[in-house]
Amino acid sequence: MRLLLAEDEEELSNALVAILKHSSYTVDAVYDGEEALDYGLSGEYDGIILDIMMPGMEGTQVLKKLREEGITTPVLFLTAKSDVDDKIKGLDLGADDYLTKPFDMGELLARIRAMTRRRSDFSQPSLSCGNLTLDRNTYELSTPEHDSIRLAGREFQMMEMLMTSPGRVVSVDNFMDRIWSDGEADINVVWVYISNLRKKLTALGSSAEIKASRGVGYSIHEKKDE
Repeated sequence: MRLLLAEDEEELSNALVAILKHSSYTVDAVYDGEEALDYGLSGEYDGIILDIMMPGMEGTQVLKKLREEGITTPVLFLTAKSDVDDKIKGLDLGADDYLTKPFDMGELLARIRAMTRRRSDFSQPSLSCGNLTLDRNTYELSTPEHDSIRLAGREFQMMEMLMTSPGRVVSVDNFMDRIWSDGEADINVVWVYISNLRKKLTALGSSAEIKASRGVGYSIHEKKDE
């Protein structure tokens, strides 16, 4: 599970990253609001831990812009502020939870688990691009004209990452971090899986196709009429 941590206190950030990684999370750490927005807009995270008081842009501004751009990633605010008005403002902007510094690490981990579990409970049951549909419950890829194809676990994870935001490029590194996080696979495995998925899209008569952005990654798009 991949988290974005936006905390400008470097010592605290380092401690949190160590604890989260020990708890089997993949963590990207940033130290100001503008970076937090740039990373958060990728839509590639299962949860965001966001400090309110940061240089460049406050956490509340970051969250406001993320929600305006349609990013629904759950957000947990960390802040030294304990005023009720600040909590209300954050929650009204779309935050999922709020934790006041100093906090117990066990409580933080419990809140992260609850936050990401809620996201799974309320996530869309299916994703689509063109005439292609991915059923998140059955792992089936289908089009109206053909029988469905059930994907293997890692194939499903790749298609889910692509179809969550059609048109957005998913980097090879992100595929590796999310799907082959044990570090045992060679990076070329991504190309092999993409090749297999393309064959399945062709077999289904899909109007969606997986495109490569050389040196960057892959994205899924609806084919344009010639």
